[in-house]
Amino acid sequence: MHISLGVNGQPVEADVEPRLLLVHYLRDFLRLTGTQIGCDTTTCGACTILLDGMAVKSCGLFAVQAAGREITTVEGLAPHGHLNPVQEGFKECFALQCGYCTPGMVLASIALLTSNPDPTEDEIRWALSGNICRCTGYTNIVRAVQWAADKMRATASAPTGMGAILAANAAPSASLGSSQGQASSQAASQASSHGGHDG
Repeated sequence: MHISLGVNGQPVEADVEPRLLLVHYLRDFLRLTGTQIGCDTTTCGACTILLDGMAVKSCGLFAVQAAGREITTVEGLAPHGHLNPVQEGFKECFALQCGYCTPGMVLASIALLTSNPDPTEDEIRWALSGNICRCTGYTNIVRAVQWAADKMRATASAPTGMGAILAANAAPSASLGSSQGQASSQAASQASSHGGHDG
């Protein structure tokens, strides 16, 4: 069957067998080997990708089921060399050891933070409950997601472009205006006190 889809922002076309699993299409045809093969039963989550922004296990889908849709694999998260905040969080919080589960964990975490920018610890653990890690004990993975959530919220709330320029210039002006107002008040107070002594 002929399929057309988007993979990491690029259009892709291929002729595939109807029974070909999506995970094998990504790894064997497109050479995107960051999508791991673990259990082939949708249990471990090592093969997790984003399908139209939703975390799915690519060992449980046929390639033809992705026709007309957009796929993101771990290779598509840092196209210009700048790590995604979740990738940064995993690095900063030492949230990986062998690394086999990491691509799936990262993509599942991104799907969570896209829909819920400020998750609780329980919500993070629930969102990642379909992704198995045999090394870390999950604590640092949860911390990494929390770290990424904090960074993403801070970045989203910070002004950019002209807004950042205006904000930077407004602060000194406001401070200057405040200090000038205080100086004027002090001068008026002194004049009033002198006037009282003269009278």
